[in-house]
Amino acid sequence: MGVKKFKPITPGQRGMTGYTFEEITKKEPERSLLKPLRKSGGRNMYGRVTVRHRGGGNRRHIRIVDFKRDKLGIPARVAAIEYDPNRTARLALLFYVDGEKRYIIAPQDLRVGDQVVSGPQAEVRPGNSLPIANIPVGTLVHNIELKEGRGGQLVRAAGGAAQLLAKEGDYAQIRMPSGEVRLVRQTCYATIGQVGNLDHSNVKLGKAGRKRHLGIRPTVRGSAMSPRDHPHGGGEGRQPIGMPGPKTPWGKPTLGYKTRRNKTTDKYILRRRGKKR
Repeated sequence: MGVKKFKPITPGQRGMTGYTFEEITKKEPERSLLKPLRKSGGRNMYGRVTVRHRGGGNRRHIRIVDFKRDKLGIPARVAAIEYDPNRTARLALLFYVDGEKRYIIAPQDLRVGDQVVSGPQAEVRPGNSLPIANIPVGTLVHNIELKEGRGGQLVRAAGGAAQLLAKEGDYAQIRMPSGEVRLVRQTCYATIGQVGNLDHSNVKLGKAGRKRHLGIRPTVRGSAMSPRDHPHGGGEGRQPIGMPGPKTPWGKPTLGYKTRRNKTTDKYILRRRGKKR
């Protein structure tokens, strides 16, 4: 996957880069694996905005992706590598020997014509899905389950990869892309390899219009608002926020404030992200 630069014939193209799409082998998606995407514009059932800065964007269809990989022992051939507008990673279209078609997240180095399989007896190679108990220590994995049979929930974005560090008892230690080390049951499934599209982080949108194409509306600084709209607002000219720490529009502390409430899973986190120990 490469990144291309544009010859700046307009001011908006001066800092713009984009994908070369050289790894994409099929332009049209598989119709049997599509469903429409109903947009809400960030509004709830009463029409009130509950998530700000959402609206507009290009029309899309949802690709039905197989995160569970529950066709055990049945080999599949990679028929195509496709673009998905709803995620940063690419998709691989699988044709199973029994005739079924499914999408999976395309790992790095997976090519058209390769064979993938899921199950305890699968080989350790990119695209295959195995229980963590059957994966060697040190292997890079993605699409990791948190609960057996629920499907992969962790490490699904472009370029993401977690590393299996150790196994002890019923649990394995896995280092996440954020640096967090957490325990996952060895009966949970994970897919071998690193998620593809590694250059996604190098793409520069270059202009506001491309952000609007993604369905993201403008964000305004709180200090540019009035006091009734934001705690940082008000004052003549540019003013400091006038409080010990920054706050959200609703008066809650932000930027570094701890918001994690799920204490029941703290015991599975051995090292928090950003911590040296």
